[in-house]
Amino acid sequence: MKVQGKHYRTIWLEGAAVRLIEQRLLPHRFEILSCGDYQATAAAIKDMAVRGAGAIGAAAGYAMAQAALAAPASGFRAALEQARETIRSTRPTAHDLFAALEQVFQAALTASTADAARVAAVQAAEAFAEGNACAGEAIGRAGAALLRPGMRVLTHCNAGWLAFVDWGSALAPIYCAHAAGLPLHVYATETRPRSQGAKLTAWELAQAGVAHRLIADTAAGSLFQRSMVDCVIVGADRIAANGDTANKIGTYTLAVLAQRHAVPLYVAAPRSTFDSATPTGAAIPIEQRHEDEVLYVTGLGDDGALRRVRVTAPGTSADNPAFDVTPAALITCFITEEGLIEPNRQALAAWLQRRPAMAAPAR
Repeated sequence: MKVQGKHYRTIWLEGAAVRLIEQRLLPHRFEILSCGDYQATAAAIKDMAVRGAGAIGAAAGYAMAQAALAAPASGFRAALEQARETIRSTRPTAHDLFAALEQVFQAALTASTADAARVAAVQAAEAFAEGNACAGEAIGRAGAALLRPGMRVLTHCNAGWLAFVDWGSALAPIYCAHAAGLPLHVYATETRPRSQGAKLTAWELAQAGVAHRLIADTAAGSLFQRSMVDCVIVGADRIAANGDTANKIGTYTLAVLAQRHAVPLYVAAPRSTFDSATPTGAAIPIEQRHEDEVLYVTGLGDDGALRRVRVTAPGTSADNPAFDVTPAALITCFITEEGLIEPNRQALAAWLQRRPAMAAPAR
């Protein structure tokens, strides 16, 4: 996607350094963060300098490649295993993180020498990142076919370009339809407590020139009640074998509203988000984040400085689950890089067992 007319990917490898868009500063400042070793890249994942299932998957793969590049020939495997545990412990819910990490780790282990393992690790990390970008574009094409002129699309959190290496998942169909001249209007939820909708999705849509309005999370029900939503498109962090889907907290609420008002809810995600080893949504680990994300907000002051302010009374405590699980029965279908998939165990198993189709190259 483009920022002020210049194309950027969300994350890339430059030599031995991982370069990524610093998402914590958006939309007020656009900066590139450089992570010189795997520990720094792991910290960027944990601290949400990079976020979104696809983007943190690519970050995890690149971090594993950095570990391979830095590991000594003597004790090479032990160094890789230590790095793998560090990267695995950053965030527990998004399946792409673990898929990319294992892809790169296994590629390094199959090489015959440490030098060959370093090359293999970098190639595997680049392959995951390129595959993620290609998947985003293919998801965009598949999902755009579901959209009609004048549709009003509701989306939650940020599952756009910033959440992938490029294109995104939930926003990719919107970008493809917009590029084809299809008029659409997008409602983006604010997405408390970290406000990814307000800070990231609204910024992305503005960069792309897509008509949109930001709403408070609690305003969604009113839109449904007044027949102002034609479809809902969200991303996913992990999809269980039966189709139950973990996504940003608040997605389940929207799914219940969508079913109540007979509005289709689509979940856009690539193969790497589907976890056939997790039987149902009840087995998906849900990240519990620090209560300060609920107790405080960060924004731009009148003086142009970013600052954090407390919004609660002293002594107030908070629960802060980062994700919830939407049952498969509330999902209309999955939008994947290989087309639309029904949200049930049989359809998902048949699809995941097939050899992946070759994605079209990202433009």
